[in-house]
Amino acid sequence: MKLTSVFSSETSYLGIDIGTSSIKLVELKKEKGTAKLVTYGFSESPENKFNYDWQNHTRYSALALNKIYKETGAISRSAISALPTFSVFSSVLNLSNIAEKDIGSAVHWEAKKVIPLPLEEMILDWKRIASDDKDAKNFKVLLTGAPKALVKKYINIFKEAKINLLSLETETFSLIRSLLGNDKSSIMLVELGSSTTDITIINKSIPVLNRSIDVGGLSITKAVSKKLNMSLGKAEQFKYDLGINKLNSNEKDVPELITKTIDPIINEIKYALNLYQNKNNLKIEKIVLSGGSALLINFTNFLSNILDMKVIVGDPWSRITVPEELKPVLNEIGPRMSVAVGLALREME
Repeated sequence: MKLTSVFSSETSYLGIDIGTSSIKLVELKKEKGTAKLVTYGFSESPENKFNYDWQNHTRYSALALNKIYKETGAISRSAISALPTFSVFSSVLNLSNIAEKDIGSAVHWEAKKVIPLPLEEMILDWKRIASDDKDAKNFKVLLTGAPKALVKKYINIFKEAKINLLSLETETFSLIRSLLGNDKSSIMLVELGSSTTDITIINKSIPVLNRSIDVGGLSITKAVSKKLNMSLGKAEQFKYDLGINKLNSNEKDVPELITKTIDPIINEIKYALNLYQNKNNLKIEKIVLSGGSALLINFTNFLSNILDMKVIVGDPWSRITVPEELKPVLNEIGPRMSVAVGLALREME
């Protein structure tokens, strides 16, 4: 459990990110038009990180959430949470020759074509997005669909924890809010989670292409654990100590093992880049990394050299007022907290 309490708060909101291997909490308040950090914390103990799926155990997750809440000294009981990107379907729909009053029914009809699950099992949401087409009967719509069963799990966790769940959104929108802000250029977001890596291309703050792959930080940890015959907990620390840097390392094979393990991620990034850039004739300006494994030593340089483009680790604290003395710690955990920060920021907009 990592936590701290920073400011007292009058009106504040919780951003709570329930992942497959950890729960992160960030509380923010708005003062004079600026978001301030109230408190933060996360639970990521080795036994849960490697052997537990928080999202599928309502009571245990609620207990863990309440423990984080209590130990961080959080004040607000109002929270926003996020559904995993890989579990939510999203698509940009182009609707032609449609009267505005008929958009809802048109979206529902198109959803049948693009969502691979029965619509009665999904919760659909959509919003109009800006379009270069000035025709009053042509619309662009961002459609999202989440499985009802998954939404129910999240609702039950917060109900059990006795925390008021104000809203649920997709992780991607939280990351856009915390890492990109008002940047309207074409950017690729790569969220390196524990079990999965989510790759999203953003244009004008709208996700236009999403891909997920079942390779994440845990894949690297398991590979190191097997190679060096050590526990997962020790392998987890070892991968961060070495990263992709072959210099000054007595374990020469480990960085090579790490790069081999993340090859599928790199291939998926290349595929998404080519697919988007060739189809839209638009260039991706940069890649922004998030998630714990974004902090692997030399990872950004490694990716930048392979892809021949700018790669950076996103900073979720860039729009947040935080105490100067906490900045080193916050910078170290920033990639892990990006979704939670973006969630808490939602109510500040």
